[in-house]
Parts: sequence; C-alpha cells; structure tokens
Amino acid sequence: MVEAPSDISTKNGSGRPVPMERTRNIGIAAHIDAGKTTTTERILYYTGVVHKVGEVHDGNSVTDFMEQERERGITITSAAISCNWESRFGPFSGISHQINIIDTPGHVDFTAEVERSLRVLDGAVAVFCAVAGVQPQSETVWRQAVKYHVPRIAFVNKMDRTGANFLGVVEEMRSKLGANAHPLFLNIGSEEHFMGLIDLVRQKAFRFDESDAMGVSVIECEIPGDMAREATELRESLIEAVADFDDTLAEKYLNGGEIDDYELVLAIRKATLSLNFVGVIPGSAFKNKGVQSILDAVVNYLPSPIDMPPIKGQDSKERPASIEPDDNGPSAALAFKLWSDPYVGKLVFIRVYSGTIKKGDVLYNPRTRKSERVSRLLLMKADSRDDVDCVRSGDICAAIGLKNVWTGDTFTSKSLDVALEPPSFPDPVISMTIEPATSLDQEKLSVGLVRLSEEDPTFVVKSDQETGQTIISGMGELHLEIIRDRLFREFKVKAQSGKPQIAYRETISSLAEGEGKFIRQSGGRGQYGHVVIKLEPRETGKGLEVVNEIVGGVIPREFIKPTEDGIKEAANNGVVAGYPVVDWRARIIDGSFHEVDSSEIAFKMAGIFAFKEAMKNAGPILLEPIMKVEVSTPDEYQGDLIGDLNRRRGHIQNMESKNDLAIVNAAVPLETMFGYATDVRSLSKGRASYSMETSHFEQVPPNVLARLTEDPSR
Repeated sequence: MVEAPSDISTKNGSGRPVPMERTRNIGIAAHIDAGKTTTTERILYYTGVVHKVGEVHDGNSVTDFMEQERERGITITSAAISCNWESRFGPFSGISHQINIIDTPGHVDFTAEVERSLRVLDGAVAVFCAVAGVQPQSETVWRQAVKYHVPRIAFVNKMDRTGANFLGVVEEMRSKLGANAHPLFLNIGSEEHFMGLIDLVRQKAFRFDESDAMGVSVIECEIPGDMAREATELRESLIEAVADFDDTLAEKYLNGGEIDDYELVLAIRKATLSLNFVGVIPGSAFKNKGVQSILDAVVNYLPSPIDMPPIKGQDSKERPASIEPDDNGPSAALAFKLWSDPYVGKLVFIRVYSGTIKKGDVLYNPRTRKSERVSRLLLMKADSRDDVDCVRSGDICAAIGLKNVWTGDTFTSKSLDVALEPPSFPDPVISMTIEPATSLDQEKLSVGLVRLSEEDPTFVVKSDQETGQTIISGMGELHLEIIRDRLFREFKVKAQSGKPQIAYRETISSLAEGEGKFIRQSGGRGQYGHVVIKLEPRETGKGLEVVNEIVGGVIPREFIKPTEDGIKEAANNGVVAGYPVVDWRARIIDGSFHEVDSSEIAFKMAGIFAFKEAMKNAGPILLEPIMKVEVSTPDEYQGDLIGDLNRRRGHIQNMESKNDLAIVNAAVPLETMFGYATDVRSLSKGRASYSMETSHFEQVPPNVLARLTEDPSR
C-alpha cells in the first residue's frame, strides 16, 4: 500500500517528533570517485544543515571527518547525518520529511561498511559517473542492495564532464546490472553546455540560474523544441514501465486517459518499492546542478520504515520470526557497527526496528543470553552528536553502555527473545605480520588490535601457533595500511609490519575414502575411536557439508557430533600447504566403537585422521584469489598496461573505448598485484587509474605451487 500524505499510522507513538511515514533512511553508495561525498555535502547545504559547502578535495567535507579520509580524499567509514526536506511537487509537497543519510565508502577494501549500512537502510541513492558509467564497485554495491532488498533511485553525476552520456549510462544499468532503469529527468545539454533538466513526470523544463553559483534557484521554461519529441517518448516509456505495477494507472493509460503528475508520482513510488524499477536523475553535484531533484525523489519514491516488509529473524528455538515497526510494540534493534570513541568509549550503532528505547533501559542480547543497560543514546551527525532521551522505530542512533556486543547482535525487550538476521561479510584475502617496535608498545598494540577487530568484521587478528607472531588479515593493501595508520594515530602504537601474504584456499577434485583410528592404551581406561568417511568435491561456492550415513548403530549417536567437529577442524588446515579446505562433502559411512574406551575426544581425533587421509587421495589442489581489475587509461598507454597485466599472469577479458579512454578489464591473481598502484602511475605518467575487487578462486599453476610449498614463509 503506497502511503498518502494524510495517512499517519497508529504505530507511531505519542510524542514522536517525526512520524515514520515522513522518515527516510537512505544510503549514498557508488564506485570510488563517482561523487558520493560531494553529493552528500550538497544535500546538507540545500537542506540547511550546513551553510558552507565542504569539498572532498579541500579536506573539509562534513561526512569525511577522519584524518585519513581528508588526507586521501576517500571515504573509509560510513557516516550518519540527518536533514529535513519538503518535496517541491507531488503528493508530499510542502510536508517536511526527515532524511537520515549514511555516506558509504566506494573503495572495495571497505566493502564491509557498505554491507552493514545497506543491511539497516530502507532505501539507497546509487551514484554513477556520467563518463565512466557502471564500474566494478558499482556492480558490487548493486548486488549488495539486491541481497538486502533495498529500493533504489540512481543519480548520474558529473554531467558537466567531457564525454558525459546520460542515456548511455541508463542503458549500461540495464545491460550490466539487469536494472529496469528509466529516466525521471532528461538533461538539457551536457559537458560544458549542461544547462538544465526536463522533468518527465511534470512535463516541465528547468534551466539552472547561472547567476546563482550555488544552484538554489532554477528557472522554469519551455521544453526546447528540438527535445520535445524525445521527452514525450521517454515519458511514454516511463508510464508504460510503471503501469506494470499499478493496475488503475494501467487501465487509464490503455483507455487513452490523461495521466497527471500526482498519479504518476504514486505509481513510480509503488514501482520503486517493488524493487523492480529504478528511476534515474542526471546532474552535477560539484556544479550544484540536479541535487534538489534527488531530494524530491528521495521523499517521493523511496520507502519509509513503515513501507518496508517485516524484518526477519529467529526465536530462541530457531523458528522463523518477523518484526514490524511499531513504537508501541516490544523493543528490537540491530547493532550494525561498533566504533571506539576516545571520549565516550565504545559506540554501538543501532537501527531500531520496533518499540521505543529509552536512556537507562535494560536490553536483552539473544546471542549472549544476557541483559545490558543503555547509559546514553546519541543521534549522530558525522563526528558530532546530540544526546537524546529515547529513540523509536525506524531511528538510527548510537548507544553507550553496551559492552559484550558484536556487529550483527540483536537487542530486544526480554519478553521478545528474537535474533534478527545479521549482515554478512566477505572473508579477508590478504594477511601480514605485525610486531610492536618496542616492548613498551606490546600492550597498546594488543588493545588497539582488539578494538579495531571489534569495529571491523573484515579485519581479523590471530596468532601463529608455530612462530608466535601476530597476523592481521583484511580486504586489501589499503585496508591494512589504514589499520596501521589508525594504530599509530589513535592508539599511539609504533608497529612494524611484514610482507603481505595471500589467503589461499584448498579443495579436492575427486572422490576418495579415508579411515581414521585413534587408539590409546596406557593402563586403566584407554581411548578408542574409529571412523570411515567418503570425501567428495562440491560445486564452487557450495561450502562444506558433513552427512551422517551410519546405520545399525556401528557408531553411537553421541559420537557423531564429535566426529563431525573433528572433520570440520581438520578442514581448517589442508594437506597441500595448510590452508582452509573449501567446497567438499564428507559422508560418515562406517566405523566402530569400544563399550568402555570410546569417548568424544577419541572420535573427534578419528574424524581428523579420516579427513586428512581422504583428502590426500582426493586430488587436493591449491586455489588462489583472482581479482577483477579494471584499468582506465589514455589510448597511448594501453599497450604498455596490457603487457604489464600479462606479465602478472592476468587474463584480458574485454576492452572498450569511452571517449578518449581505453577501459581494460582483466582477471589477475592477487599475488601479482602488490605495488600495482605505483606501477600503473609510472607506466602511464600518472594518467591511468584502476579499481580492483575479489572475483573468484582458481587453481594455482604448478610453478607457483612449487614455490609456495617450498617456501615456508610463503
């Protein structure tokens, strides 16, 4: 049901400052350098949150508040901020709406920030570059939004750039993303002649007032004669697309009736909420053009908390459960991010899905089965914050006082006891050793690493049992570089890091049987465990599975679980080079036990031995992570850069030309990509750029395998 402005649900509690129907929780997401932060800064300016526009290149943007972000000109951590906007047309015109915005990183190394943000957001603005179009990280962000069922609108930014092609990007969205994308506006001119927009919903044209450098005022004008036919055709196409989602509008359209803008707005809204339609807006955030249209579209087309389907979870007996937004219901919130603040300690960012949470409330954590008290509640405004007494359904805030908490934990009223579905995160692909420079830094290093690993689920810390070294793992070189930098700046730790190491995987290529026996006789009660398993490969990405096929009680039921645990533990260290084993199925088919000597530990050890033996005979192979690399370069450097990728064992997948740039897509082993940022700059005299993200795993060539298995340090 699409809301009308007058519909205020009884699920809104008394004293609520903004009804849920007039709240929008949105994220700004895109490929790196598409203009997310610049767009966010313009939104804050137009909504009156700031009175001076911050710029990424000047290092004074509001949402990029970390020192590293301002130095590097990139977003590293997602920032939350709120503003208010009244749509300028349609059913919601003149009604103030609160927009809670999360500006997310674009660099693939910080994909966890995007993942957890999209998990708790109701809608998203996907930003694309009008020149580069759909880029690799654009695809990743889009897949994440699809996974979490987040309705989207799209903003094609940088229309003032040479080579800008709005309709070309719309077509790329359709072909590369499978999006049912349709323009809501049409650009009047492009590149240096980008001078206005045609609103296809209202059938009106607006020119940017060149005397107003900040773009606050626009001038309504006639649709240019040479564009009238194209605008009419695009509007017809838009109506046809949304008619599939609105029977009333479809009937009216088929009968030749006139579709007014009020009806069309509601139909576009319904189509957007279905997740099967994306409206697209052109503009230039840096030149202050088109951003107000984004704000109108956020209010008109993206969902409120009450429009979203019930959030899924599990009760204490692992039965499916769901929670609907209701201020008057029991409290339920999801912790989606942790942050160590030097002044107030641990900040736990939560999205409230149901109920009202007050300062001083005691909340229950279904994971720990324990309750904790909320001492303070904060509404975040990037790096500043406002204390509040309570938060309600649909709110995003930070809580202080919650100690034993992980990213993805649920906090509820004790009576509810439902764990909400947490966000999922990719496994790290790169590791390195880290050591304190002096013994005095040892304790500070340990504290810093623990806190940073709590904040970032893709940052993993472990100790090497053989060497005693501390190993840190993450999503890429930049990720670990930022971690080292934060250790120095925030925790005053001087640390030395080793050479980066690759997170290889192992798997099997054939079926094999393995037998494991664990027998100890040393006077008194002994140990006896005996297991036979069949090990078989599974399709890539299917994970691992242990199946119990024991019949006749040859292994008692109480020893099956320890056997499974042993098999899974053995898979943590493969037989090729000691890396985790992926994509296999183990069938427990036979074994024996001793009435007196058999024990859980004996069968666990037997499971370990059986897996190791089976794997040796199952054609074990080593897999390496392959990266999807996209290089954008002027044509004159294309040959040198392709030659360099070939030397790195890369496979060129396709090449295309966009304006004066050559776009090269390749699959390259991660092992060969260290230091590539420096090399690509030197080969192109600083004019080429690249992006990289994890694609898949492939078998390691024999020469590389020999080197890895001979070199103990790998």
